[in-house]
Amino acid sequence: MGITSRSAKPSEWAAKINHTHIINDPYIKAFLENCEFPRDSSDIDIRDISSSVLLDPSTPNPIKYILAVDGGYTTADVKKNFPSAQFAFFQFGAILFKTDDLDALSEKTFIFPEDMRKLHDLQRFKLAIPIKNIVMKNETSLSSSVRTAVYNFFMMDRDHSCFMETLKWLIFEEYSDSPLSSYVLASNPNLEVGSGSVELKRTSINKDYTFDTAAGQIYLTDVFRLHEVVDEEFGAGGLLGYLTRTIEQIILVHFIRFVFRHQPKLLDEFLFISDGPLSFAGQTANMHLPLRKLCNFLKKKRNLFLVGLEKSGPFVEHAQEISSSVNGNPKLEEGRYILLSNDYIYRYIIPGDSSRMLYGSTSYYGGKVIFHSYDDQFYVLTVPVPSKHSIRNPEKNQYANLEEVLVNVQKLRCDMYDDAIVPVALVNKLVSLANHPSKVLLEKFSMSAMKNNK
Repeated sequence: MGITSRSAKPSEWAAKINHTHIINDPYIKAFLENCEFPRDSSDIDIRDISSSVLLDPSTPNPIKYILAVDGGYTTADVKKNFPSAQFAFFQFGAILFKTDDLDALSEKTFIFPEDMRKLHDLQRFKLAIPIKNIVMKNETSLSSSVRTAVYNFFMMDRDHSCFMETLKWLIFEEYSDSPLSSYVLASNPNLEVGSGSVELKRTSINKDYTFDTAAGQIYLTDVFRLHEVVDEEFGAGGLLGYLTRTIEQIILVHFIRFVFRHQPKLLDEFLFISDGPLSFAGQTANMHLPLRKLCNFLKKKRNLFLVGLEKSGPFVEHAQEISSSVNGNPKLEEGRYILLSNDYIYRYIIPGDSSRMLYGSTSYYGGKVIFHSYDDQFYVLTVPVPSKHSIRNPEKNQYANLEEVLVNVQKLRCDMYDDAIVPVALVNKLVSLANHPSKVLLEKFSMSAMKNNK
């Protein structure tokens, strides 16, 4: 690896000829010859496409309200010279509107600002965490600073409630008639990672949503296990994506809880949309289990219309592949959708052995669907399914309110972007943080605020 000079001495650049040693190495040649390319449309068996299901356009649509959640983050260098220091700034948004307002807009020749404001009933949630060489006052490490920042975010009052109440409601299944008595946290954040699990008893939780242990205090938000990703030397940059997806879905649960608690009948008329798949990644992956239990409970006791929409990644790329002709045969026809089985996923999308692997079994609480709408848009969706085994040989009746969800996804199309829908496009536009000028201004803001605290 080359070294960039920090003085008048020249930088040490990599040599221009050393690639020849790799090219001529027999081990490297044998390794590459033993690898395979991802499959393209010419490799797809048309029978797998012909097994798709036709959406009935006359499917009754009970949805009257739509709530979509999205979020994003950017990093800010508050000290660029050695030792460098960084913050991460997050912004999340939840947008709520009536389907009648959207229908009224589609019938107008001209759309005025006051019309668009009906779709801008947006709530913003902001978070900042240190991710490199920064420690909060009264904290002993970067790890404890990250834990405290996330805890404080969840404890913030939001209309006489907080996300922490929702997290407790979810983790201990307080929505049911028989809540859980305890939750097992895989690692104690006050000890070395891998030191062993700790049982969090519901009756032992303090009023501030903490638990007292011999090793130190545990926050309820430690169930996300983010402390396992923090490296005191190299920073906490590895948790940013995990934290973003986790908070987005907890915000959805927060609104689901509110509706279920105050007007449960409205769950029959609400569509909840997540920007991204219904899954958790990395250290937060275990959170898919409480979410699956909640979805199963609501589907059985009341109802639940929930969908995750993907905008990028291998599944979206595959959807584009099957949008063209397959082996000279017609593409996936308009109005049809494919329930992605475990075998299909590992055969065409993700390299792997479907006989030994079960896709998403440790992270997903929904099943994958590719939908080609009647207006020629392609969508990759995740819809709740009852168990991890539902993906092995999926059936339509296992997917929660699938056709009603597809009818609304098609209805919400947005012509501004490829395969986009209105609520996700709106909330992304209103909360996303651009590299320019947001990143630059946040860096200046952070440096100024920290100087004033000296």
